Amino acid sequence: MKKIIAILLLLTLNSCFLFEENGIQIKIKNHSSQEISNVKFTTTEKLEVIEINSIAPNETVTKFLSMKHNKFDGGYVLYVTRSNGKAEISECGYYTNGSSLNKWIDFTVENDTTIVKFDATQF
Repeated sequence: MKKIIAILLLLTLNSCFLFEENGIQIKIKNHSSQEISNVKFTTTEKLEVIEINSIAPNETVTKFLSMKHNKFDGGYVLYVTRSNGKAEISECGYYTNGSSLNKWIDFTVENDTTIVKFDATQF
């Protein structure tokens, strides 16, 4: 009886992962000295887009990008406009068959660069 309960418990816990929505959590930190605006995050398929009007210096924004309609291989794209009007594009990462290989991406916008970090997915 104890074995059956243990197996049922393991199956229940494992099934929680089956119902997670396909997508990726993003965090954008503005570590620059100026406000950034027209922030957009999407995949190369451009089916869903997260849009943020502006992020003030030392502000952090966290959002979830749904990828439930993605079907192909691709990557992620972050669009940012700096206070001087310069538009920047950061292409990074990889997803396959419409499914993210990672749970989250952190973008840190500095004065002269954008740093990207992904979670370490283990298979």
